[in-house]
Amino acid sequence: MAFLIDPEKTRIDNLIDTFDHINSLRVLVQKEVNVDHFVVFIGGSTMTDVNLDKWITAAKEIIKIPIIIFPGSYHQLTENADGVLFLNLISGNNPDYLIGHQRQAAAQLLESELEIIPTGYLLIDGGHESAVQRVSQTLPLPQYNPEFIVHTAFAGQLMGNQMIYLEAGSGAITPVHPAIIKSVKNQLDIPLIVGGGLRSLQQLESSYLAGADMLVIGTAIEQKTTWN
Repeated sequence: MAFLIDPEKTRIDNLIDTFDHINSLRVLVQKEVNVDHFVVFIGGSTMTDVNLDKWITAAKEIIKIPIIIFPGSYHQLTENADGVLFLNLISGNNPDYLIGHQRQAAAQLLESELEIIPTGYLLIDGGHESAVQRVSQTLPLPQYNPEFIVHTAFAGQLMGNQMIYLEAGSGAITPVHPAIIKSVKNQLDIPLIVGGGLRSLQQLESSYLAGADMLVIGTAIEQKTTWN
């Protein structure tokens, strides 16, 4: 499981409270959903006024689980993390997010010691306009057409990605349906990440049972949600 934190929404001086909340969720998820591997994803769609080096350095002093960069652009890179999802937005046709940002990032990663994980990123309709949709100027894939989602995800695997990420968007009203997760997973030979709109332990369990290898929780952290 990954806990997603947007540094633009979480100040450095609030990190201790944020990670205390993450630890309480981690204990509950371990107990109720039988998950035993956790990482922290750091990133956001814009993140224009954040010193990422300083932010992650402070975070690593508090939390002792791996920190992976979940970048919204090539500007969101630092060697202070443990790894980076090298994302390509394959659900849309905006060349900036298919190769533009990736080319710029590659120039910075030539001698990087980060673990670099090529990841095909699919934006799925979660019932409202997400920040990713606005920034990338691409439309999400509708959940009423699961076959198209499966074909797009499989194309991502054929392109050489090491992971596929189905994302309903931060604060999604509707998470990715378990039937879609199952259909995509049945077609893939690589790990499947799913995020967006997961608000209960039941939804977490249903998504894992459908085939997700990793789930991403973000809004529950921002809103200090507690699950009972």
